[in-house]
Amino acid sequence: MKRRQGWLFFIIFLLTLSVYLLINYPLQLGLDLQGGSQLTLQIIKEEGKVTRDELEAVNSVIDKRVNNLGVSESNLQTLGGDQLILELPGEQNPLVASRVLGKTALLEFRTQKEGTSTDLKTLQLQRLTIKELIEQYSFAEKSQNDNNLKVIQEDLNDIEQELNYSSTSKDLYGKLIEIKKYVDNEITNLFIKTDLSGKDLINAGRRQEQTNSNWEVLLTFSNSGGEKFAEITKSIAGTNQLLAIILDGESISEASVGNQFASTGITGGSATISGNFSAENARELEVQLKGGSLPLPIEIVETNTIGALLGSKNILKSLYAAISGLIFVGIFMIFNYRILGFVSVLSLVIYGFFNLAIYSLIPVTLTLPGISGLILSIGMAVDANILIFERIREELYDGNTLTRSIDSGFQRANSSIVDGHITTLLSCFVLFLLGTNFVKGFAATLGIGVLISLFTSLNCSKNILRFFTTYQSLRQKNLYLPRNNFSN
Repeated sequence: MKRRQGWLFFIIFLLTLSVYLLINYPLQLGLDLQGGSQLTLQIIKEEGKVTRDELEAVNSVIDKRVNNLGVSESNLQTLGGDQLILELPGEQNPLVASRVLGKTALLEFRTQKEGTSTDLKTLQLQRLTIKELIEQYSFAEKSQNDNNLKVIQEDLNDIEQELNYSSTSKDLYGKLIEIKKYVDNEITNLFIKTDLSGKDLINAGRRQEQTNSNWEVLLTFSNSGGEKFAEITKSIAGTNQLLAIILDGESISEASVGNQFASTGITGGSATISGNFSAENARELEVQLKGGSLPLPIEIVETNTIGALLGSKNILKSLYAAISGLIFVGIFMIFNYRILGFVSVLSLVIYGFFNLAIYSLIPVTLTLPGISGLILSIGMAVDANILIFERIREELYDGNTLTRSIDSGFQRANSSIVDGHITTLLSCFVLFLLGTNFVKGFAATLGIGVLISLFTSLNCSKNILRFFTTYQSLRQKNLYLPRNNFSN
């Protein structure tokens, strides 16, 4: 008796935990349910056609970057011989993704040319001024302050005169970006290439600086890369020469190397990039470096935003379908199996909470195929209950007591239920291993549902039924047999 009560309390605990998880860890929805962005990527090759190996290499790098972005249930597929279609659930602004995905992420380490200190300081000051003007432009644009925009334009004109360069862009923001790129290129030209590059990088991370709110990016080199980095820093330690970190031709950090490293250089195989990064900028740089360099440049030729309205309609339709199915199944079970049917309904409710809690905890990204897998697994759970209940009825027809019939019914149906669930799990495994993303979502939800239904069918239903039979009014055999058979 105490053992039965222990199982019942354990089930109640799991149910409470499931409700807690669902409240604190919302379910993740796929592109078809919550909307998102769809990008068409064009691979650019100056001579010849894009080979299959090159297409797969670009596909692999983009896939790594998407994974590092933390986008769940993304879908990347080829289109023709030189294009890729990328779907990003929940990302309503394609420009955010394009900043990360579109860059080649070519990382270089360069040392400063001799006699360029004055030019470098001038360019660094101009770059800082342009960054401030870009920030001022964002505020002025939001507040629609024309006077501030005029001041920004005047300051930009002064910089153009100092640089002896005229931008070709028509709008003010385009001019700011163009001048910034020009200054970045001029700074890059003041540095000499070394043999240390992103190919020597094995990992990248980020952290917030201890002294301020800025972020920095951490680099970890391979053994050979660590040796190269030590030699490079040793050669410029204690001099006026700076070490520049170049990404896609743009200098993102220039730093001096202290005299204390003159004998050995900076050892340890790691480096830090600190360039007044915000949390978002540091994350984007980390993703680009982790994903590796694109073997060929790409261009985003088309962006589409899939609104969440369509997803809401899909969710409502799926919800109506699931609830309607549960209601009809519940009515059938209660009408046909009476007390046993009511137990199965309670078991299914518990099963539903357990399922959704697992989805939110792992997490599993729900798509329409995933919801289909969930609904199908509900059918498997009902089927298991029917096998058990029919066995219980057979025992009652044979004249056994209610308690013995329940125990024997679960025991006799156990092997059939386990065998059926194992064959379904094998199918789910094959689908998850060989299928596309959406097929994998279907296989994952179905597989999780099948595993949970084993527990709820063989354990929850049994303990709930035993709890009911502790009440004398619910121990009458006619409550467990068809309505037209009350002879026992």
